[in-house]
Amino acid sequence: MNGHSHLFIPGPTNVPDEVRRAMNIPMEDMRAPDFGDFILPLLSDLKKAFRLTHGRVFVYPTSGTGAWEAAISNTLNTGDRVLMSRFGQFSMLWVDMAERLGLEVDLCEVEWGKGVPVEDYAAKLAADKEHKIKAVFATHNETATGVTSNIAAIRAALDAANHPALLFVDGVSSIGSIEFEMEDWGVDLAVAGSQKGFMLPAGLGLLGVSDKALAAHERAKMPRCYFSFADMIKLNDTGYFPYTPATQLLRGLRCSLDMLLAAGMESVWDRHHRLATGVRAAIAEWQGCRLVAQGAEWHSDTVSAIYTPEGVDARDVIATAYHKYQTSLGSGLAKLAGHAFRIGHLGSLNPVMLCGAISAAEMALRDAGAAIEPGCGIAAAQEHFRASTPTMQARLAPARAA
Repeated sequence: MNGHSHLFIPGPTNVPDEVRRAMNIPMEDMRAPDFGDFILPLLSDLKKAFRLTHGRVFVYPTSGTGAWEAAISNTLNTGDRVLMSRFGQFSMLWVDMAERLGLEVDLCEVEWGKGVPVEDYAAKLAADKEHKIKAVFATHNETATGVTSNIAAIRAALDAANHPALLFVDGVSSIGSIEFEMEDWGVDLAVAGSQKGFMLPAGLGLLGVSDKALAAHERAKMPRCYFSFADMIKLNDTGYFPYTPATQLLRGLRCSLDMLLAAGMESVWDRHHRLATGVRAAIAEWQGCRLVAQGAEWHSDTVSAIYTPEGVDARDVIATAYHKYQTSLGSGLAKLAGHAFRIGHLGSLNPVMLCGAISAAEMALRDAGAAIEPGCGIAAAQEHFRASTPTMQARLAPARAA
């Protein structure tokens, strides 16, 4: 095997060289007198990526799943009724966690390929005159199916019903990549992970918490220890943590945040849309292939889940891409295993990198038996990228104008 192996799964994503260098430092004292001088502005800037001016963002040395548990255990009580929907592997796992933590789940089952059923949510909220529903859960971007849901519409449904329920959002594969407005959308708890749009290794669970959720924490009695908001608040206010933090990941987070905020979050969202649209242009040319997402309103700008043609096992496509072309594509999860594969297009990527992913997927599909015209997908992606990617002259124009 020569050259680089190529990573196009929807997380962990590619880590920029600048971020890797920022993490490549000796171990440091996480209780040093000046460590708080590093942490306090880091936590403040992290709120900017969540689009949050009030409230807090907690950083746990865990995965996004740990941040899920922190959100639930710190704001709800055993037996609380919550409204949830299940339409992919990760929304399914969130439902499983809620049930195992003792919540009463009012569940909307949704066909895989669609997202949060806003109309069903609105009807249930309007009918809940006694406000028995204490929280509404929404998976913003279902990584397994490549489906993005409308969080602003869920907030509108809550407001229309004048309902006080907390709004929980799984933004693990959306925050830092696609449009997310925590404060404007009235999100109370938002979960992200370091290994997705933040372009870091896995290991940090990021949790945005509104003032309303912090008030709910004062009333919540569910047992918690490691994930306690109270413990985090007490130490975070001084720039420290209640246990050993992942110091090298925090140094990497500082660097990745600097990159995201320097670019501007709107620019980051636009870049992901351009990249995703190029991938979708390629898929449209692959005979017998189609997106799992059942319509443009559900298209994800961070990951595309792709059905293989009839008779073509997606597992063969993934294995061939890996072993023959040194390219990692995402697996089909749960009921999609063998039927679909995924191309992740989030994090530190550019059009030429994605052309490599599309080319490898196209060759692997043909090797696995798909009747695809050679070069059809990559040509469509190339033309899209040629037309949509800003030129150097366009990039320099704002600076010249200033």
